Amino acid sequence: MSPAQLSAVGLSAAVALAVGLLGVALVVALTRRSLGTAAVAAPVVVVIAVAAGVYASSRAMFLRPEDSTTILLVLLAAVPVAAGLGGLVARRVIAADRAVTAERMQREHEARAESDRRELVAWVSHDLRTPLAGIRAISEAVEDGVAADLPAAMRMVRDSVMRMDDLVNALLALSRLQADDPGLTMSDVDVGDLVSDAVAGLLPVASARDVRLTGSATPGVRATVAATEIQRAVANLLVNGIRHTPSGGEVETTVTAHGDDGVLVTVRDQCGGIPEGLAARIFETGFRGSDARTPGDGGGAGLGLAIVAGVAKAHGGTVSVVNTTDGCRFSLYVPAHQGSRLAQVTTP
Repeated sequence: MSPAQLSAVGLSAAVALAVGLLGVALVVALTRRSLGTAAVAAPVVVVIAVAAGVYASSRAMFLRPEDSTTILLVLLAAVPVAAGLGGLVARRVIAADRAVTAERMQREHEARAESDRRELVAWVSHDLRTPLAGIRAISEAVEDGVAADLPAAMRMVRDSVMRMDDLVNALLALSRLQADDPGLTMSDVDVGDLVSDAVAGLLPVASARDVRLTGSATPGVRATVAATEIQRAVANLLVNGIRHTPSGGEVETTVTAHGDDGVLVTVRDQCGGIPEGLAARIFETGFRGSDARTPGDGGGAGLGLAIVAGVAKAHGGTVSVVNTTDGCRFSLYVPAHQGSRLAQVTTP
């Protein structure tokens, strides 16, 4: 090989390498933005690098400009083919990546659901065991004739049975709300009246804990909802607020129209706020932390707020919580008219 040829080969290799390195840098940059675009660009970069090297070699070998141009055009004609091949590879890569991501998310969802189920079963078992143990002890005392105050013993049995009944009812309600078709009976009601009834029913509970229940409602705020479930959700929010507000504190409830076609019920308490690590999970079934227990109608199994979330979802509404200066504010939104619904639950 003559020196001229060696020089042409060296120049060709240098040009191809330089263009190739620039192309690699471009592909790497594209990878950070779009994997598909990078996959299309990669084979195109290879073709352009080869074309640049061959063109430089032809010029170094003193070929006629028209011959060099012909060679370059022939090589560049492969660019669409390379781009098409890259597009095919990109589609396959993206599809595979999506499939892997979906599979991973499904596994994580199943693992989380199984973990939640185990946690819920553990809490429910614990909360059933306590009243059962009390009933058993009282029954044995009555049977052995050592119960000094039989009426008082029967009252304790009744209270324990009521606790278990509340827990079972909460589990049934949650199971129904989480079904694909909750089978709710909708009716047009004044939401302010529903909330007022829920507040009135919990006045004795609040009074026993020295907590004030206050509230207000915009007159004439109506909605087509499952009245019993909305009232249950509001009662759960109130019970949660009462249980976590210190003696002498206040739980405030408001009912207002929201937007052109919605109703917003807010419950503000003085619980001191929800720790950041717990706020994201507070509506999960069975979850309860040291500062976020919601015994309510769920007997302590962490079902109260999960039921609120279920009611919101069944109505195509939302439930959310934010910390305030001295506590937190729960907001339950439902559309005023139930039509095509997109259910969601939001947390901070």
